[in-house]
Amino acid sequence: MASGQQIAEENVRKFAAWVASKTDEDFRNMAVRGVLSRTEIAAECGFAKSALAQNPRIRDALKTLETSLRQRGVLPSLALDSETDPSVPRVRQADPERQVRDAERISRLERENASLRAENSELKRLLARYAVLQQVLAETGRLPR
Repeated sequence: MASGQQIAEENVRKFAAWVASKTDEDFRNMAVRGVLSRTEIAAECGFAKSALAQNPRIRDALKTLETSLRQRGVLPSLALDSETDPSVPRVRQADPERQVRDAERISRLERENASLRAENSELKRLLARYAVLQQVLAETGRLPR
């Protein structure tokens, strides 16, 4: 049985051999959303997809490969949003007309919710009355007058 380090080294060799066997057109065909398909790479190399993320040498080699493919124009360049800080989530501003519609809708739903709560409490009160009758009937077998 091979150790984890031996398996990792074998996977690095498999990955390097796989990269050497591919052409730019092959890489272009396996591009998904601007990056190479990790699932397809793992299947063709014969190891688990997790090896691509967990083995630092394969991870670095894959990143280097994708960078070189972008420089050669095989893969599209990464879109960077330089206007905003990536640590701050972007907030979408709704147009004023939509804000008015949303406010009216929320108001209507709140009124409907209050109405349904009142109806629910009334029905619970009525149910409690009949629950007492059912309990008496179950115990005595007769309806009270």
